[in-house]
Amino acid sequence: MRKENNGVCKAISLRKTAKFLKKHDNFVILTHSSPDGDTLGSAYALYYGLKEIGKMAAVICPDVIPSKYSYFVNPTDSIDKQNATVVALDVADKALLGSLSEEFGNKVDLTVDHHISNTKYAKYLYLDSSASATCEIIYELLCFMKVNINTRAAKALYTGIATDTGCFKYSNVTAKTHEIASELYEYDIKADEINKLMFDTKSKKLLELERMVLDTAEYHFDNRCIILSVTADMQNKTGCSGSDLEGIAIISRSVEGVIAGVTVKQTDDKVFKISLRTYFPLDASAICKELGGGGHKAAAGATLEGTLSEVKEQILSVIGKYLEEADNGTDSH
Repeated sequence: MRKENNGVCKAISLRKTAKFLKKHDNFVILTHSSPDGDTLGSAYALYYGLKEIGKMAAVICPDVIPSKYSYFVNPTDSIDKQNATVVALDVADKALLGSLSEEFGNKVDLTVDHHISNTKYAKYLYLDSSASATCEIIYELLCFMKVNINTRAAKALYTGIATDTGCFKYSNVTAKTHEIASELYEYDIKADEINKLMFDTKSKKLLELERMVLDTAEYHFDNRCIILSVTADMQNKTGCSGSDLEGIAIISRSVEGVIAGVTVKQTDDKVFKISLRTYFPLDASAICKELGGGGHKAAAGATLEGTLSEVKEQILSVIGKYLEEADNGTDSH
């Protein structure tokens, strides 16, 4: 039986992360719940990389992996989970492991992440908050390890970078992001096909859900904040749920004059997942931290309990405070 972590997390370098991976074997690679392109892309890219150097590994996701990622998702190895080396990728908090949190939450040996809000729950942490995506870090890690990157791994890495940057539109994009993407093009990844699938393809049921969501739009603070709601009733009527809702939060980014876009998704009777997208001068990570969550400066999230109206009131209270501070030129955070 593996022992639980003692609660002390040690930050390590890229070199030591590579050394750790080369030293160990029989890996369980974990993704976060409601998986997106970055957590899945980094997990499978690392899996393919470890296989190239003769390691055994299994990718385990708390939820069903959406079929749209099938172009890089493959069955992985059968691993003895009790004696495995556990790695979590793009998982800022053990609570984000969802259904796997009880089994693995206190047994994560290594986390590789780009979220500045990482709660340091693993034994070792390699964190690069300047990276646009965890896939950006995994690419550098595999190159540092001089591991052959096959086409599936390259597709996985490109997917994670593209989806976490909104197809290279968001403020987290750097020169290095573009450099890595250009290097991935050398692997015949068919980026145009990936971009069409990730950004330009919607099901009819998702279009219907988006229509319902837009009907719920509420504007606050002189139209600088928009709240969109996704209720359980909407999900039941359209058949959209889980990963189908991944792109809903993006809608609020496109509304003129809005610097705080909030999407409230019902996940249980009185449980709501909050997705927040902000523009300068607001910091989504700081706002969501006050709500018990975290993330990045421009995109963050939290989970709140209560009725829909109570949850919205709680969110608006915090956003209002930050807007007031911005208007007054003060920042106590």
